[in-house]
Order: sequence, then C-alpha cells, then structure tokens
Amino acid sequence: MSTIIYWFRNDLRLEDNPAFTRACADANHLVPIYIHQDIVEESTHWGFPRVGKHRKQFTKQALSELNHQLGTHGSSLLEFNGRPEDIFELLREQTQSNLIYCEQIEAPEEIAQLNHLRNIGFVIESYWQSSMLDPKELPFALKNMPDMFTKFRQDVERQGLSHAKPIGAPKQIPPLPSLNLELHQQKNTSPAESSLFKGGEISAREHIDQYFERGLVDSYKQTRNQLMGMDYSSKFSPWLASGCCSPRSIAERLRNYELMHGANEGSYWLWFELLWRDYFRLLHFKYGNRLYVAKGLSDKPVSIFDQEKFLQWSSGQTGEPLIDAGMWELRETGFLSNRLRQVVASYWIYDMNGDWRAGAAWFESQLIDYDVYSNQGNWLYIAGRGTDPRGGRPFNVKKQTQDHDPDGIYRAKWLSNSGN
Repeated sequence: MSTIIYWFRNDLRLEDNPAFTRACADANHLVPIYIHQDIVEESTHWGFPRVGKHRKQFTKQALSELNHQLGTHGSSLLEFNGRPEDIFELLREQTQSNLIYCEQIEAPEEIAQLNHLRNIGFVIESYWQSSMLDPKELPFALKNMPDMFTKFRQDVERQGLSHAKPIGAPKQIPPLPSLNLELHQQKNTSPAESSLFKGGEISAREHIDQYFERGLVDSYKQTRNQLMGMDYSSKFSPWLASGCCSPRSIAERLRNYELMHGANEGSYWLWFELLWRDYFRLLHFKYGNRLYVAKGLSDKPVSIFDQEKFLQWSSGQTGEPLIDAGMWELRETGFLSNRLRQVVASYWIYDMNGDWRAGAAWFESQLIDYDVYSNQGNWLYIAGRGTDPRGGRPFNVKKQTQDHDPDGIYRAKWLSNSGN
C-alpha cells in the first residue's frame, strides 16, 4: 500500500490544489504536513528577523483553518519545527515511505531544498500551480518568454488566454497511517492577535465573495492607487501569497462576474494585475538565480549598505512625512498600498542611495502578503535591475504626496501613531 507525505508549502488550501488532489488520488495513506523551518527564525544578513509577527500570525490562522478542514475529512495536519531534511528522515522511518508530493516553487532556496531531498533518497513529485495561466498553454516557451511585460501581455491576449480552469477540493482524503505522534511537535495554540486580515481558506473565500457581491471590482482601476481603507484595492494578496486561495479561482469568479454584470475597465484591470503577478513568477523559469544576485540583470554597481540610513528608513525616521507614514503603517499592520510600496522603495534606492536587497529583505520580514516572486520582481523593477529597459523607476515624493495625500489625512494618521 502506498503512503505519500504531502508537504504544504505556499498552498494552504484544499480547493484548486492540483498537487494535493493528485496525492489524494495516488495514496492509500496520506500524511499532510507543514514545516515551521528553522531558517525563517534566523536573522537576515541585515540584522533583523526574516519573518515578522504579522505574517507569523496570519500563517498560524491559516494552518488552524487547514487542520480543521482536513479534520472534516478524517485527516489532520501535522506541524513540525526544524529542517525539512530532518523532518522527512523521521517520517521515512515512521512510514517506510520516501515519496513526497508538494507544489513547485521556482525560487532558488525552495529549489535547493527539493534538490537536497532528492540527493538523500526522497522521490519528489512537485506540481506548478501558483499562476493564473497554465504555462503549457502559453504561445512561447518559458525560456524564451518576452522580457517586457507589455509584449508578454499582448502575446497572451492575442492567444485568447484568460486563466486555467480551477478544480474543486478532493472528495475524499486518504487516512493517516499509524504514527508515533511523539514526533509531532505542536505549535503554540495561544489566541492570535487582531489583524486586518485573518488567515485561512474559508476566510479567503468570504473576503472574495464580499468583494464581488459589493461590486467593488467596477471601481478597481480608479481606486487602486489610494492609500487608506479596505475597499480601494482587492486585498486578495495575503491569501494569494500563502496559497489560501488560488489566482485561477479568483479569475474564474471574475469571469462569472463579467458574464453576469458585463466587463468594464475595473474588471479588466483586476485581471491585468493578476497577469503582472504571473509575469513575475514565470520570469523565474527564464532567469532563475540571476534574479537574486546583487546586480540583478543589470551591470549597475551596488550601493554600499549604510546601517544608520537603513534604520532611519525602516523605522520611519527619515524626516520625509509620506515615507515615514508609510513605514509606520508597514511596521504596525504588515500591509502597505501598492503605490506606497513603490514610493518608499524608490526613496530608499534613489534618495538614500540604499542597497535594494536590504529593502527587499525588509519587505519580506514585514509584509503579511510577502510573495517571493512579486517581492523580488518589484524591487528589481524599481531598482532598474530587472527586465524593464528604462533603467529604474524613481518617484518624486513631493508629487506623490500631492497626488495621493493632498489633504495630509494619511500622514496625520500614521505620524500621530509614531509620535513624530
């Protein structure tokens, strides 16, 4: 009888999870696990925690909800602390199985983890499932995909592609084998702090339902660059980043909305932003590790890291009100509007001559919706080290302040909280 270990990574859901569905179909016994890896508890090269409290809290909620859903099917989520190779060695001893199913993450650290597991005798079945589009349906090979997003989008639209069809949750989940559960290390079950967002697949579905039922998609293009409130943008990103929902399921909901209410500029722009998300993902198949070196894809010299300047920027003490307000919101909530993410990143790179990699690492630490592909892609884009030919995207802070916070309401809110 086959026993499969299913490793939940950034796919904390049952619905539209092809890798998990395949594991359920192939296994007689299934061991669903999540690993709280030692590496995320370490400090970064820049001297701060790699994962901050907001994302930890969101993940904790998502895992609790996932465990509940598995429980309704007679299964359970086993959570472990440690290094993946150590956990899988223990499970191999317990289950006599070396077969692991998981989602494919095309980023250097995650690729290295799977390669290491293969080298020590594990058989890995990984499935690509985090993009809206099916890479096999694209009108080009990924290694030859267009560098420019505009050309990428035009080719996709010319082909008539919209999104891959989502699938439902498995109807049945194979039972757990007999295990020595002393190996199972329970996480702290103390109540989570309050947050703008609650992790989990059910919470994601509720948020998406409300967004479309309220018709907020219609005004998406007009409001998406605003700075305050819950309704100016979709706020799908925390659940997408952790895999509590899939981009295909959102695109399918969007298509149904357009069939019922008609397509408009707002609905197109929401799809457009989901396509940007795909673009940053798929670029990894073309450039891989080159997206993670100091120079990126450019020949530009790298700035020398200045610890004092970085502390001013990251703590919201630069003396530039819009920047400081944004950095305070990021620290306090784990979230920041897309517009301000670009502005504060530009300020660090161009006004403070900061090392873009430190800024990217700070976002990884602080953002509740951190996504390895989008974070790396956007920082390379602003810094002029990615595929964009314009050599960088510096923002004029005074103009951004006038355009997006002319009455000072945003600055007043967050600077009053900071004590500035």
